[in-house]
Amino acid sequence: MVRRALPLRQRFRDRGFKGGRIDELRIYGRALAALEVAQLRAPRSFQGALENPWSTVDALRDYYFSAEDPVARERAAALAAARARVVAAEDAQLEVAVMEEMREPRPTYVLHRGRYDAPKTDANRVERSTPAGIQPFPKELPRNRLGLARWLTRPDHPLTARVAVNRIWALFFDRGLVETAENFGLQGQVPSHPELLDWLARDFVQSGWNVKALVKKIVLSRTYGQGSRPRGDPQNRLLGRGPSGRLSAEAIRDTALAASGLLDDRIGGPPVSPYQPGDLWRESNTMSPPYRQSKGRDLYRRSLYTVWKRTAPMPNMTAFDTPGREVCVARRQTTSTPLQALVLLNDPQFVEACRVLGERAVREAGAPAARARFIFRQLASRAPAPEELALLARLYEQQRVLFARDPDAAAKLLRIGEQPPDPTLPPVDVAAATVVAQTVLNLDATLWKR
Repeated sequence: MVRRALPLRQRFRDRGFKGGRIDELRIYGRALAALEVAQLRAPRSFQGALENPWSTVDALRDYYFSAEDPVARERAAALAAARARVVAAEDAQLEVAVMEEMREPRPTYVLHRGRYDAPKTDANRVERSTPAGIQPFPKELPRNRLGLARWLTRPDHPLTARVAVNRIWALFFDRGLVETAENFGLQGQVPSHPELLDWLARDFVQSGWNVKALVKKIVLSRTYGQGSRPRGDPQNRLLGRGPSGRLSAEAIRDTALAASGLLDDRIGGPPVSPYQPGDLWRESNTMSPPYRQSKGRDLYRRSLYTVWKRTAPMPNMTAFDTPGREVCVARRQTTSTPLQALVLLNDPQFVEACRVLGERAVREAGAPAARARFIFRQLASRAPAPEELALLARLYEQQRVLFARDPDAAAKLLRIGEQPPDPTLPPVDVAAATVVAQTVLNLDATLWKR
């Protein structure tokens, strides 16, 4: 006998009929007519209806068209199939909430110190408009969301293009020309280079709001191409050097996957569920569905496609200052903690990436120094300095000796992750190269953009 849990009369945030027992349970493939239900309670109900049909004609008619009439049964089956197709089609659609404008705008009032019971009269009633200090609202535009969007994107609007340009600039220089990218108001900071901000904003508008053209202009500029060695201006407000800052959480994960060759760079598609310790979804909310880890190539998709649950964000990204997304964040605060090194050394996603990179190094390079150089070049995007190469080659040799003494430890390290190890490569060499890759992954040369 197969026993299954069956929720009975369960309500939201309620455990239902817990601990009770049911004497008899029957499941039918269709809705029973009233006469059939009565027959279950009183076995002679059906016989009595047949003996006096004229008094129970309505009940007999419902029963006949529900259970006996072939046309009605065929129609019911077709209707059920159509409903199933509708449900399947709706489930496949990604719904987006869309608001409609009210036919009559809701009256809005300025309340004294926010008091909800303050008097509401024509004296403190306000209409839909925009701050005249920024730009008067044109009379020809409708006073609704469409009109507001057109007002924001007018070529002569003084704010929209500057805000957009400043945020794109901050993506490359780790700080905007206006440092408070989230606040261009009176409480925000003044631009460090107002003329440059004005020129970029006007050029952005004249290009047709072409983001690609703006990005190309920034990355090909002499300002961006400077060396990033500090020169007495720690915040680089004067733009006397190139940008320098730690990569984002998403970029760190993608860097490790790309260096190993595991990164799946397909564009678009549904979210994916990479490695996660335990089932944090159920731990944070027992009513939440269980976390289902992706399989195959989906494990190695770009971090942009990682599924996100606000009550249980991805721990390896949270450690590197990814916002929780409870509120909109225009800029991230960067921290440096020991937990970040522990994540890079122990998280299955990073250990597996380093192991696959180690396999590449063993397969494509010969001597220990060559393997160390290969790993460093893949992760740091530059050749190692002589002293860096000497240290990494020495580390490789030391780890190789240790794993040769303990082959089980090498085999255990190579089993981490869903990607199967290459059986043609010596496990001891791959394990030593994996440790070297983990070391390079933790260096500023990999984690920092310079």
